[in-house]
Amino acid sequence: MDQIIEDKELGRLIIHVNPRAKRFIFRTRNDEITITIPPKTSLKEVKVTIEKLREKLLISKKNVLTTHINLDYKIQTDFFELSLIQENQERFLAHSEPGKMKIICPTNANFEDKKLQIWLRKVIEEALRRNAKIILPPKLYMLSEKNQLHYESVKINSSRGRWGSCSAKQNINLSYFLLLLPEHLINYVLLHELCHTKEMNHGEKFWKLLNMLTDNKALELRNELKKYKTNF
Repeated sequence: MDQIIEDKELGRLIIHVNPRAKRFIFRTRNDEITITIPPKTSLKEVKVTIEKLREKLLISKKNVLTTHINLDYKIQTDFFELSLIQENQERFLAHSEPGKMKIICPTNANFEDKKLQIWLRKVIEEALRRNAKIILPPKLYMLSEKNQLHYESVKINSSRGRWGSCSAKQNINLSYFLLLLPEHLINYVLLHELCHTKEMNHGEKFWKLLNMLTDNKALELRNELKKYKTNF
């Protein structure tokens, strides 16, 4: 279970224990900072480290660039579409259905309001999460069966640092931000994680297997993926 620290300067700090972590890892976004820590790390150690890095974390938070969401903002990918429209009403309404979301905004909406930006982002992320849980596990299963690369479990998470990961126990985690990718890159990420069920590192055997499963386009697809980010 993640722990949360509310800091007057840094905002929300989410403390996440990762059994494979060997050091502290900080990831910053506009309204929160995630701190990944090794097992058996005490809260006191975490707080001491935060204080040591406070100035750097404040600078990092200030430099994080996030998309400004307003009436011109849209998402249109193979599996998810988002639009914002304005109507004569007093409050925001979010209409969501499989693969689509429409946010209806009042005429007096102030898109410069920080709290509104945070709310809009959370609403959109929740829609991405719901759709990802419907779309990604079946796609992973089909690719698994087709290529005889079996895994133990799959979970959908909010990772901004990785599109996906595979543990030594063959448990696969997928970021719901994958829905922001075109389908061929989603398939590439899923195949990438499935290949880790055979080859846990990124050695020659891993790339040979992934290359075979992607019509010899593994490196080309990897370079294309670098143009995208695990956020919006």
